Amino acid sequence: MNKKLLLQGTIVLSAAIIILSCNNTDAEKKGRTVDSAATTTTTATASPASPTTSIDTVLYNKKMMELANGDTTGLWPQKMPYPLAGAILPYNRIVAFYGNLYSTRMGILGELPKAEMLKKLQEEVDKWKVADPSTPVIQALHYIAMTAQGSPGKDGKHRMRMPFHQIDTIMKWANESNSIVFLDIQVGGSTVKEEIVLLEPYLKLPNVHFGLDPEFSLKNGETPGTKIGNFNADDINVAVDYLAELVRKNNLPPKLLMVHRFTQGMVSDYARIKKLPEVQVIMDMDGWGDKVLKKSTYLRYIYKEPVMFTGFKIFYKNDTRKDKNGLFTPDELMKLIPRPSYIQFQ
Repeated sequence: MNKKLLLQGTIVLSAAIIILSCNNTDAEKKGRTVDSAATTTTTATASPASPTTSIDTVLYNKKMMELANGDTTGLWPQKMPYPLAGAILPYNRIVAFYGNLYSTRMGILGELPKAEMLKKLQEEVDKWKVADPSTPVIQALHYIAMTAQGSPGKDGKHRMRMPFHQIDTIMKWANESNSIVFLDIQVGGSTVKEEIVLLEPYLKLPNVHFGLDPEFSLKNGETPGTKIGNFNADDINVAVDYLAELVRKNNLPPKLLMVHRFTQGMVSDYARIKKLPEVQVIMDMDGWGDKVLKKSTYLRYIYKEPVMFTGFKIFYKNDTRKDKNGLFTPDELMKLIPRPSYIQFQ
């Protein structure tokens, strides 16, 4: 089963790499200018509280037990520091659309025109409001701000940075739709440390969060798409520490850090991933396939190797091929242990 899921992930993203490679030169040239107007007008309207107030610890403990969903092993809920005030989790659930505006094949965010996409996102949000009326739902635009590449590029690092004007477009859409934003990176042969600093103008904003995709972290010069990559705890902790420092320096509510995962090897030393009040880590089950396979992957790599919070990814197309049995519904996902706090659609 693991081999099957690994192969599926490779095929899907290899196609995406081929699509985006032709844009490499233009995107790199355009990617060095930030639209300050687009970034400075963004507000954290989706955050449940201000960082200057205290969290409701009674409600926090109650919601954490709800997420644990009756687990009796002691794995869930995870022991961690209380978050700073303004934390999104566990008080809310996040429903996100994922993709890239250069490609109609990397996810629903780039596949549909803006109005149609936002309408469909609202429909998914509404389903979750019905399935779990006790938990407010926050919608999100999860944008791939850096894509792994089949070609090495001028610096040989097999990655393409999206132009900031394109990120500004996502920021504008988020403001208009009262959404939060995730900026996701596929580092190729680069590193988290090198790339995260370039996104600081956005990450300093209260409603912008971060995503890491270990599948495309190739540390030994391999071509992305030819094998599944890896982040270890040290790699992920670079992002945790960086985000935590941004929170402290800018008096921000906690940042969300979402990490993709669908194999054992994609994330190593999970127990050493830092748990800080300033950062809420979400380990997201990112595999596609039939329901039995996806549930098994969630059990093996998300439930059994706990970090802080969990997510679950749904593929509109790859989960509904002829040999599959349809998309998970909110009611079905509510039965998982633990219940996912983050639902992503590609």
